[in-house]
Amino acid sequence: MYAIIVYDIKVERVNKVKRYLRKHLNWIQNSVFEGDITLSELEIIKKDLKNIINKNEDSVIIFTVRSEKAFKRQVLGIEKAPISGIL
Repeated sequence: MYAIIVYDIKVERVNKVKRYLRKHLNWIQNSVFEGDITLSELEIIKKDLKNIINKNEDSVIIFTVRSEKAFKRQVLGIEKAPISGIL
């Protein structure tokens, strides 16, 4: 499955969330990660993020589709972190 995770996290936790997500997904731009993961990986990510964030102050939104081919991705302006060069 393909996941896109966006977040709005308080400053004191943002680096911890960013470091964690970089282990599992591709950083696209500030507060946005995407990548191909399994359902079990997604469940682990959700569980771990719940332990990092403060549910009363932070927001994480997760979009999933069956595959990257299921949607069209367009970038207007510069692409901050192109993933085409990643092996």
